[in-house]
Amino acid sequence: MDTVAVVLDKPGKLALRTVELEDAGADDIVVDAAWTGISSGTERLLWAGRMPHFPGMGYPLVPGYETIGRVSRAGHGFSEGDLVFVPGANCYKGLKGLFGGAAARLVLPAQRAVPLPALQDSTGTLIALAATAHHAVAGPRAALPQLVIGHGILGRLIARMTLALGGPAPTVWEIQTARRDGAAGYSVIDPAGDSRRDYETICDASGASDLLDTIIPRLAKGGEITLAGFYEQPLSFAFPPAFMREARIRIAAEFTRADIDAVNALLSAGHLNLDGLVSHHAPARHARSAYAQAFTDPTCIKMALDWSTLS
Repeated sequence: MDTVAVVLDKPGKLALRTVELEDAGADDIVVDAAWTGISSGTERLLWAGRMPHFPGMGYPLVPGYETIGRVSRAGHGFSEGDLVFVPGANCYKGLKGLFGGAAARLVLPAQRAVPLPALQDSTGTLIALAATAHHAVAGPRAALPQLVIGHGILGRLIARMTLALGGPAPTVWEIQTARRDGAAGYSVIDPAGDSRRDYETICDASGASDLLDTIIPRLAKGGEITLAGFYEQPLSFAFPPAFMREARIRIAAEFTRADIDAVNALLSAGHLNLDGLVSHHAPARHARSAYAQAFTDPTCIKMALDWSTLS
């Protein structure tokens, strides 16, 4: 089989082209994509050539780990036409598939596909990020944040997840005026206007590697900072303020299937709402300009590619 896929040949060079798929195995299903979300975090680093090395990474590659689509080859508990979330695929001949979700047709092990009972449109592309937010605030030894740093897509999801899990409304810091709108039950402020210095739990979703010296002095004694972003530069901080507060730093890693299941349960119960978070849509044939906008436009909270226009 062939498919049309977004291919990042090298940093800064992206194209939409026909590529050859690996044959589907006995344990695989085939999914025809409807929407793919563009990550303004990890995919931006791939685009810029600044992504730290991971096993299986390299160029040329197919980006994308936020795709929803319909099953076209059923089996293993899935029926033809089922809507599923695909957290990436490694199914391309001659291309890297560390991510691999940005294609019109995907082959993947059935066990990796996630049924989507509660989401029927481009909102479904947010499942991975919602699971990331859940892992940050409800994973092992995690605590719900009182302060969230950054009001991009992950910061918004962390704030909504905190409320969905029954926590008090967190304060959210955002330095960009264009990103302070869209709050849903919580407040978003300029950090310069916040004098509080007794936060017990702070969750950083900004990915800014130079932020620790700014937020450590805002901790209560024994307070904890969760690093939920992805940091391309080494992190450092002045020791005396952290020493005085007996500060703790926790890193939230990749989401698990249990986080995805928890998100689906919160959505089905009506505790979590993802409406209004996909701010921009573009036909997949305009992938090059869509990726550029997703990475440079501060008003673009989340971009989703529409694969239906290729048919």
